[in-house]
Amino acid sequence: MKEKVSVPFMLLGILFNVCLIAANLLETKVIQIGSLTVTAGLLVFPISYIINDCIAEVWGFKKARLIIWSGFAMNFFVVGLGLIAVAIPAAPFWEGEEHFDFVFGMAPRIVAASLMAFLVGSFLNAYVMSKMKIASQGRNFSARAILSTLVGETADSLIFFPVAFGGIIAWKELLIMMGLQIVLKSMYEVIILPVTIRVVKVIKKIDGSDVYDTDISYNVLKVKDI
Repeated sequence: MKEKVSVPFMLLGILFNVCLIAANLLETKVIQIGSLTVTAGLLVFPISYIINDCIAEVWGFKKARLIIWSGFAMNFFVVGLGLIAVAIPAAPFWEGEEHFDFVFGMAPRIVAASLMAFLVGSFLNAYVMSKMKIASQGRNFSARAILSTLVGETADSLIFFPVAFGGIIAWKELLIMMGLQIVLKSMYEVIILPVTIRVVKVIKKIDGSDVYDTDISYNVLKVKDI
């Protein structure tokens, strides 16, 4: 008998994928918050880590692994479609090609950096969340959520910025950008933590699931082992 997928898991999986795709598109705009200059992707990308925490907490690492790979595949799919659309000649009367190309014509280096950083950061986030849940016997969700996000966001920034901008932007500036992204994204997790705690409690009650990852493989390539 095939395993059934619950509605909360399906909805979180959809939201996870939407957030990742939106974050990649929003990264093309630079915004200013006070004296801080960041990309617009900062508005939505941390939500994917919050969802990752929820999935790993309720359904365990194996389900988080499945969702992470689905997010990678959908991101790759959208990027591929965007590059194809950019390559196809525009209608002579259309005046929006320059702006369209700016959003969807991402350089291969940026795409590679983004996808690599996403995979490593997301898997580290889920792994830390899973291991800490076992070690703490399910207690201290707040600490686990914050620490796992900090580890994941740090890995993400340490990979993305050097791969995407190494040799283009001075290393001093890159370090500042990395540190700023890590701090802001982690603060995002802390601020929204009360909502995350409430969501997790509601999902556990509705779904009746609270998985502890004992005797599982943390091999990130075992996608079928769900």
